[in-house]
Amino acid sequence: MPTTAGQGPRNPSCHPDRLAHRSGSQAEREKKVKLVIGIVRPEQANQVLEELHRADVRGFSMSRVQGHGGEMDRVETYRGTTVQMNLSDKIRFEVAVSDGFVDKTVKALCEGGRTGEVGDGKIFVLPLERAVRIRTGDTDEGAVTPVGK
Repeated sequence: MPTTAGQGPRNPSCHPDRLAHRSGSQAEREKKVKLVIGIVRPEQANQVLEELHRADVRGFSMSRVQGHGGEMDRVETYRGTTVQMNLSDKIRFEVAVSDGFVDKTVKALCEGGRTGEVGDGKIFVLPLERAVRIRTGDTDEGAVTPVGK
């Protein structure tokens, strides 16, 4: 396969022209792949990771975020000024899964993230229009299914 300096082999199946041709309607594709977003307390991140592993959910991204949900506003004094503290530190998990893994992923996020207190977080499940594995050009379910090297 041809290579470009510093970029590894080019995969012809990942070419935009090949990705544009897709079988099935958009509604059919949306039913197959979902993006599950879980926002949890930072101190629960390790428990969430353990639960995702137990559920055989392997591919995900996580990042530090700040946000405000339904918890009551905190008011603090900073250098003599009263400041309303609206944002809490959270961890955001993003998991692209085939339809069959949605419930397992949501359950793992709930079990790992739950403390029973206000501010435990939220989970959102969204249809994913398209997923592409860059290395192979696999799309949709093939792109989110774990594979060996």
